[in-house]
Amino acid sequence: MKIYNRFFLIIICLGFQQLASQEIIGKWRTIDDRNGVTKAIVELYKENGLLSGRVLKILEKGKENALCIKCKGALKDKPVEGMQIIFSFKETEKGIYKGKKLFDPEQAMTFKGKIWLDPDNPNQLKVRGYLAFLYRTQTWLRFEE
Repeated sequence: MKIYNRFFLIIICLGFQQLASQEIIGKWRTIDDRNGVTKAIVELYKENGLLSGRVLKILEKGKENALCIKCKGALKDKPVEGMQIIFSFKETEKGIYKGKKLFDPEQAMTFKGKIWLDPDNPNQLKVRGYLAFLYRTQTWLRFEE
């Protein structure tokens, strides 16, 4: 009986781990789609039922203490670390989030966006920014501490 209970407990724990690993909420390593450089760790979180994200840590060599020098207004010369870059994305379909404010502090530009887990690999996140009919998609990797 003890073996059965332990086996059952292990199966339940593995099931919860699998569910948690497919969640979009968490920490992600951003990868530049043009040169493959790991740029930062971004934390995605829900606030009032909407998806938001902020830069936790800059990983790119030489840019660890980057300031938003191209930004205007309140963000001008503010540290990129800690900056919110994804604002109030709404889940429009199962697991697909869309919003009007995806901010790129390097370019100081705001885009419409779409975010979803790669259906073939739940440890990869697709982040797409739109400017009119043009778009770019980056693949971010789940960050495991």
